[in-house]
Amino acid sequence: MKKLIALFLAGVMIFSLGACQGEESQGETRQGTVDTQADKGLEVMGDNVKYDSNHLVNDGEPISIDWWVWASEDMFRGIADMYEEIHPNVTINIINNPWDGFFTKLPLSLQKGEEGPTLFNVHNSYENLILNYMAPFDIDTEELIADYPSAASHVKDGNIYYADYGLSTGMVYYNKEIWEEEGLTEEDIPTTWDEFIEVAQKLTKFDENGKMIRAGFNYNQYFNAIALGLNYQFGANLFSADGTEAQVDGDGMKEAVTLLIDLYEKYHVGDKDFGTNCEQSFYQGQSAMTFVWGHFVNNLKINYPDLEYGNFEIPIPSEDTPYAYYRYNGEATPAINKNASEEQMEVAQDFMRFYFANDEVQVTMCREGGLIPAKSALMEDPELKDTPIVKTVGPHIDRYIWPGAMPSTLETNMKIAGEDILYNGKSMDKALKNANDIINVDLANADFTASENLYEYYQE
Repeated sequence: MKKLIALFLAGVMIFSLGACQGEESQGETRQGTVDTQADKGLEVMGDNVKYDSNHLVNDGEPISIDWWVWASEDMFRGIADMYEEIHPNVTINIINNPWDGFFTKLPLSLQKGEEGPTLFNVHNSYENLILNYMAPFDIDTEELIADYPSAASHVKDGNIYYADYGLSTGMVYYNKEIWEEEGLTEEDIPTTWDEFIEVAQKLTKFDENGKMIRAGFNYNQYFNAIALGLNYQFGANLFSADGTEAQVDGDGMKEAVTLLIDLYEKYHVGDKDFGTNCEQSFYQGQSAMTFVWGHFVNNLKINYPDLEYGNFEIPIPSEDTPYAYYRYNGEATPAINKNASEEQMEVAQDFMRFYFANDEVQVTMCREGGLIPAKSALMEDPELKDTPIVKTVGPHIDRYIWPGAMPSTLETNMKIAGEDILYNGKSMDKALKNANDIINVDLANADFTASENLYEYYQE
């Protein structure tokens, strides 16, 4: 196993969970070799979902399958290499298609049977588009849920077609050097929004003409991401009781959006025209704090390894426990093309069992991707328990809501609402109502029901 893990780690050079772009790569012209050794002398992996490597796949005859991804090609290549090391007759071609256009091309390619991808990465906001092309995993549902509890939210007709390998959410990132320059210590880390505003004002700088030269806090280009979830702090869900309609124009969302507007226009800790990309502004030291999801941990590691930063949990309105702190989302596993050939299907099902049972794979992906492991047994893993997201969010993760596989229309139209409010002079009420109306037209044509009612404290 150490040999396999070394091979995997050698393949992991760049890992980014963001929907970044890249050139489409074609699978290498490689061919597996006949495998005649069923007993490979390897231990059985896994807890509830188990994987016994000591068998032949496709009767040991060479076979090739394609796996479509939109980012992190080297990471997925590393996982494929691990599997191919065990089963040398199998060739898994990693096909990297850019995020832009990925879910336009994918449904068309999935219809091509064995000529299309056998495995493909999933983003849950596109579930409704691609679910009909997925084959259910040939893994006992109860065993999968026992290892990965969030898989329960993906059960459809008793089957699971894809699940989560990691859980991501947002955190506040702060520049430690700026923090210390202003005389702040860890004792000053805020837990409420009032405390946060006070700290942010200390970190904000203006020149002699009153022009901002450093933002204490910057959420530019992240308005929609932070707003969609901040509503929970004010006791409001994103969706109606039956889970079929959005309510982003409700009182809770209005309180959340008012807070975001006030941070800029009332408390002047940032500005819509200063550091128009919060991530880049944070990289450059123009903004002392920002709020980004867990993938930013690896972005910082890759792009600015010398930048010293810290994290803390999103503030809340008061010292009282809120209905929920925020929301989380799952980083999805690959899915299997139901139109694949019988031989390809055998390989894909065997690979997915290997994928779920292999703890080293799961730990590496979660550590590098800034994720809370979806496999509950790994929460206390030595390599994960001190990662920023587990340390920051872990103690309150039961107070974070998964709203369901939200269709992309919510992010898209809340982004438009933010731009209308901040840049186009539209009132908050009108911008949110317009967003809500468009979202609900889209939801009426989608097979979507929110999962907020699965939240432990839903009845509060």
